[in-house]
Amino acid sequence: MTDTSISPLVDASWLKSRLDSPGLVVLDVRTPPAGGFVPGAVHSDYATAGWRTVVGGGAGMLPEPGVLAGLIGGLGIGDGDHVVLVAAGANASDMGNATRVHWTFKMLGHDAVSVLNGGFAAWVAAGGPVAPQPADRKPAGFTARPRTDLRATLEQVETAVQAGAVPLHDARSAEQFAGKAKSPQARAPGTIPGAVNLDIAALYSPTEHRFATPDAVKALADQAGLPLRDQPITFCNTGHLASVSWFALSEIAGVPGVRLYDGSMSEWSADPERPLQTEE
Repeated sequence: MTDTSISPLVDASWLKSRLDSPGLVVLDVRTPPAGGFVPGAVHSDYATAGWRTVVGGGAGMLPEPGVLAGLIGGLGIGDGDHVVLVAAGANASDMGNATRVHWTFKMLGHDAVSVLNGGFAAWVAAGGPVAPQPADRKPAGFTARPRTDLRATLEQVETAVQAGAVPLHDARSAEQFAGKAKSPQARAPGTIPGAVNLDIAALYSPTEHRFATPDAVKALADQAGLPLRDQPITFCNTGHLASVSWFALSEIAGVPGVRLYDGSMSEWSADPERPLQTEE
C-alpha cells in the first residue's frame, strides 16, 4: 500500500484524535508491554513473535515475505490498513522495536505505516487513555509485495567496502565501533572497514519523548562525517539499532536511498576472512 500523504512519524495528539478511524490499526511491539495499552491496540512482542530470524551468520535477519505476511495478517492487519507502531519510548534502542518493524512493513511494500513519536511513554505523558489489555482482531489478508531497495545484502556491503565510495554508518556505541567492546552477537570486535560512527542515542531524546528533527539529524550526520548521498548503508550488530538510524535518515530527514544491512556485524564478522577495522 502506498500513500505519500501518510507521515512516517505521528505524535500522541494525532493518534488520540484518530483512534476510532476505520482502517487505522495500532500495533504495540513492546517487549514486554507494561502499564496498559493504547485503546484498541493489538500486541505483537518484537522479541518473540517472529519479526526477525537467524539466517546463516546473521542473528537478526528479515524473515521470508510469506512468513511475515502470515504474522501480519494473523494480527488482523490487511492491505488497506494504516499501521501505527508503538514502542515503549524509554530510549533510542527501545524505539528500535518500532523502527525495525516499520522498515519491515516497507520492505513488504506496505507504505501506510507510522511510528508513534515517543512511544507509549509519550502517549501516557500526553494524557492518552489506557486500556488494561490489548485488543483482538479477526485475521485479515495481508499481501507481501517485497522490495529490495531498502536493504543491503552481504554481497552489496562487500562491494561497498572494496569500492570505498558508499557511505557506511555504524550505529553502535563508540566503544564497539572502536573495537574496545563487543556484542555477544559479533565474533570479533571492530567495525566494517571505512565506516563512520554515529551512536543512535543522539537521534532520540528519552526525556522529551521524541526523535531529533530533520535538521538535527542532518547536522548529526555531518558532525559524524557521514555523507548523505550514494545510498548510505547503516548497520549495527543485528540490524536493530541500525533501524533507528535508517528511520532517522530515511524517514525523518528524507535522505534518499538509505539502506539497512540487517546482517550487520553478526553476519559480517562470522567469517574470519572478512576484514575488521579497529582503532589503533
